Amino acid sequence: MNGGSNGVPRSNFTSAATPVPRHVAIIMDGNGRWARARHLPRVEGHRRGAKTVRMVVEESRRLGIRYLTLFAFSTENWNRPPTEVAALMQLFKRYLESEMDLLLKNQIRLRAIGDLARLPQDVQESLAQCQAATADQRGMDLILAVSYGGREEIASAARRLAHAVQKGELDPSQIDINLFSGQLYGPDIPDPDLLIRTSDECRISNFLLWQLAYAEIVVSPVFWPEFSKDEYLRCLERFSSRIRRFGLTDEQLAEFRQ
Repeated sequence: MNGGSNGVPRSNFTSAATPVPRHVAIIMDGNGRWARARHLPRVEGHRRGAKTVRMVVEESRRLGIRYLTLFAFSTENWNRPPTEVAALMQLFKRYLESEMDLLLKNQIRLRAIGDLARLPQDVQESLAQCQAATADQRGMDLILAVSYGGREEIASAARRLAHAVQKGELDPSQIDINLFSGQLYGPDIPDPDLLIRTSDECRISNFLLWQLAYAEIVVSPVFWPEFSKDEYLRCLERFSSRIRRFGLTDEQLAEFRQ
């Protein structure tokens, strides 16, 4: 591969030659560290990161990726300094308002998962408007994980099932993987095939704990504000080289594919 920006190899990945994952999930990490390295306020890193979001959304749509889930704001992020949280909320609101035309032009449906009731009222309203305006789009689903925590999602699903059992509407013996999955935030969204995390961090950070059971993981060394198209394609290329066994042997896979 040829050299790309930031010393990262340029990818030769093309969707025409190589199948793309159906569902890509991304932990967009490194905004604050990118800003700190440049002696800038942390919020500048988040502003720059918003431009990267646009690129990844457009490129995902171009490649034919059907679902793209972005970890935008975690439940743990509420513990950050109030000034930073307020700035992030306003940045998120502006993103929703500014990207509406892009979403509609590219036939992208916006969805959100998480404890959305914790968001400021004006952000909730902008989010609801954007989701309603794009509800009929069928080209790609862009899922924003906002005020999201994987443990909280699982606990919430367990509570709903417990209430159903308590009211006599459900027998505990009926609870299986499919029934439990149906109680999660996006029950119709298929599990991610690929998880990308930027900034060279090797954690999943309470993100989609249930859904990532068999996802391939690719870690990028690049901070999110510098995550380029070439680096994204490189991550997809790494995914395409993986053999997904789902617990089977190579011989079983070969037989299954015949």
